[in-house]
Formats: sequence, C-alpha cells, structure tokens
Amino acid sequence: MIEAQRENLNINKLIAERKEIILAEGDMIVPDSKPDILNTIGTSGIVSIYKKEVQSEKVRLDGTVNAYIMYMPDGADDTVRGLNTSVDFSESLNVPNCEEGMNAISDVKIKSIEAKVINGRKIGIKATLEVNLKIYSNDNVEIINEVQNEDDVQILKEDLKLNSLVGTGSTKIYAKDNIQIDNMDNLAEILQAQVCLVDKDIKISYNKVLTKAEAEIKIMYLTEDNRINVVIYKIPVVGFIDIPDVSEENICDVNYEIKNIIIKPNSQDEHSIYVEIEIEVTCCAYEVKQINLIQDMYSPTQNLNFEKKQITTMTSKQNISGVKQIREKINMNDIDGLNLLDVETTPVILNENKINTKIMYEAELNMKFIFENSRKQINVKDAKIPFEYTIENLQNGESLNTNCDMGIKSQDFIIQDGGDISCNVDVQADTSMYRTANLNMIDSIVEVEDGEREETPRYGAEHYKKIETVPEDLKPYFASAKGIYIFKNSDPFFWRKIIKYKEDSDSKVMWEIGCDAT
Repeated sequence: MIEAQRENLNINKLIAERKEIILAEGDMIVPDSKPDILNTIGTSGIVSIYKKEVQSEKVRLDGTVNAYIMYMPDGADDTVRGLNTSVDFSESLNVPNCEEGMNAISDVKIKSIEAKVINGRKIGIKATLEVNLKIYSNDNVEIINEVQNEDDVQILKEDLKLNSLVGTGSTKIYAKDNIQIDNMDNLAEILQAQVCLVDKDIKISYNKVLTKAEAEIKIMYLTEDNRINVVIYKIPVVGFIDIPDVSEENICDVNYEIKNIIIKPNSQDEHSIYVEIEIEVTCCAYEVKQINLIQDMYSPTQNLNFEKKQITTMTSKQNISGVKQIREKINMNDIDGLNLLDVETTPVILNENKINTKIMYEAELNMKFIFENSRKQINVKDAKIPFEYTIENLQNGESLNTNCDMGIKSQDFIIQDGGDISCNVDVQADTSMYRTANLNMIDSIVEVEDGEREETPRYGAEHYKKIETVPEDLKPYFASAKGIYIFKNSDPFFWRKIIKYKEDSDSKVMWEIGCDAT
C-alpha cells in the first residue's frame, strides 16, 4: 500500500492588478473672513483613504483630498492668502475575479490638482488621482512531497525553492505632535502642506514585525505681518504587527497608507501647528521553502492512478533598495533677485525595461519652484529633470514581476548667477520582485486492484517508447564510429535496417540482448 506524505504551502496569489485614474471634484465658498479671489497661485493636496471594501468583482475606495490653495486677493493690500478645504470621493472600481474576503493593497497618489475661480467668492477644485490596486488571495495547498512503500515505483521529482506565506497582519499608527515655528512668527494662515513617509525600515523579533518610518511634514505658512516661511518636521511612525512564526530570515512586504490627517494652527501665542496622521501599516511575511515536488510516477507491478492539478505560486522573491543621486544644473529665466521659498519634487517612472541581467527605469523629476519677490508676490515655475535608475546583477530579469516605488530622500537647491539652479536630489527606490511559478503537481494517488492501468504519457510505457532508440538514430555513427554497441531485443524490423547500414560501413556492431527479449 502506497502512502503519501504531504507538506503545506501557503500561497499569496495575485488575483488581479488594476491601474485607474479617478477624479475628486468639489466647490468651495470663500469664508466671509477672507477677501475675494482675483486668481489662484498654486494648489497642493494630501490624499487619504479612510475606507476600503472588497466586493464581488469590484473594490470600493472612499477617501479625502485635503487641498491647500494659495491665491491673490482682489482689491486688498495682501499679496497672497490661503484657503484650506477637503474634497471627498467615493469610487467603485471593476476588478474581475476578486471576491469578498480577499486582501486589497492600494497606492493612491495625486497626479495633478488645480483650483479654478468660478467667481470672487467661489472656486472649483479638481484632483486627478492615480490608483494602483492589487488584489491577493491566500490559499493553503497540500503538496505530496514523499511516497512510502514505493520499492517498485519510479518517481520523477523536481527540487524547487518556493516562497510560502508565513502570515499577514496590520496595525494602525497615530503619529501626532506640535510643530514649533519661529517665536517671532504669529501664524495667520497655512498656505501649503505636504506629507511624505521616509526612512522606512523593519525589524523582526519573536512573532512580531517592528515597522519604523518617519512622516516628513512640510508646511508653508503666512504670518500676521505678511511674511512667508516654511517649516519642515519629522514625526516618528512606529508600530508592531503580530505575525505568528515570523523570523529574521523571512522577507516582508510592508505597505503604508494614510487614512486620515489633521493639520491646524494652535493658538497664536503657542507658535505651533498641531499635526495628527492616522496611518495603516500592513505586512506580508514570506519564507523560502525547499520542496521536493513529485511530478510523475510509474510502477511496473502496481496499477496506480493519480490526479494532477496546477497551482500558481511565487519564487525568487527579493526586495532591493537603492538611492539614485541626481546632480544637475538647470536654468530659469527671470529669477534674479527672487527668494526661493520651496520646491515640490516628485519622481515619476515613465518606462521600465527588463533584460537578462538588469532592469532599467526611465524616470523624471517633476519640480515646482515657489519664488517670492521683494513685494512679497509669489511666482511659481515648473521644471523637469530626466534620469535613469538601473538594478544590476540579476538573473533572467525579463521574467521578473516588479514593483518599484520612488520617493525623495533628500533635496537641496542653490540659486547661482545667471538664472542657474544647482539641483542636488537623492531619490530612494524600493523595488519588490518575484517570479511566477506554474506547477503541475500530483494531488492524489490511488492503487487500482483490477482493470487497466492509466499511464501518464510523460512517464510510463508510452514515455519509454518515445525515448527508445530507432535505427535512424544510429545511421550517422556508421559513417564515423569504429564500433557500435547495441543493447536491444530481437525485433526483426529493427535489425533489418541495422544490417543494411552495416553493409555500407566498416563499423563493427556489438550486440547485447535486451532483458525484454524473453
């Protein structure tokens, strides 16, 4: 009686991947305390996803864009004022094959945001959002990796290294602090705000994953005496995720998503701004499993029937981080005498090219320079710097599934004579990669006492017939070999052709009778 031993393989299968452009639109009435709008100067925003629901064949996202608008007032002495509003959105994305209970990983970024003047007391805000959505399903599969009592069973095995899911988990982190501004500044309005998660890292301890990052907040504000300043501050983002049996050798995919954000000035005499960010952190931990996969088997004495099934899993998983240093000089017209207040910098991947040993990314830096002149007027100028980022020393790079996330690690801009600007930017690139493995595996083995045995063509009687030597295979050797040793039964059709070849050749033929001749 044949007994099969099984091993568990936990598969985190990518069911669907969707990229979509959605819009968040809304109108805002200018508060009575603020002057009429002549025109807008610049708009920035922070997107947050406060609800995510996986349904049958679709995924629903509910979120908010916190918009900050700088504008030029109409008929007032002020040169710049600020507005802040939130634009809610709700979108149901059609995603084939997804079902309730599956896991959704989303990455939503603001592609562009603008504010248009409808009239002096009303503006319209339109944010274009780029949504990258991945749907995963966790399946536990039992693999037959050993057969006992198989003395007369021939087994075809393949040694594989596969990535098995150890577990998943998530946690919510509330990063909050009071950001101090200069004691000389009496804050009047917030003009712009940006939040970026930087310096991400993990540490694995007993049954826990420690996630560490920093929320870098950059706020441009207006003072009561009409000065514009910028404050940059980092808040630690630290949390623990419980994953049973996770160990230091495991590979972790960690995703951060902002769910809610509050930015509001404290009382003027405190000279500070209160910031609170709710962040959800999810983690998937993988281990490398050595699997002896039984692909086929044959017995000359036992009637064995077995069923096969195909599974899709991942292998060769790895995470690679790198920094691309950009040291370029650009030229801008009409900036002599201007004060550079801030630069909003965003790296954008334009193209990915995979070849055997490396992956090359074509990308660009989109930069928005915000200047101030001597009359406290704001001037915004755009610029781009193309760059390439390469990951090398890979094997079969074209077969890898990849996801590269780029962000700004550090930046410094120096205005020089003649309108030149020296741009020193470090781009952090975090790339996750793996290969898809489609495996044919034996799912069940049944020993049939009576009746015909069902052979598998790849391995069994039909298999051996396919690899059996025929006279045509030997014909070339009669022209070059001194002797030919043949192990064969007395098949007359075989030997008639061999004798014919021998008549036209000086090669010696030696014959040992095959065991199946009797």
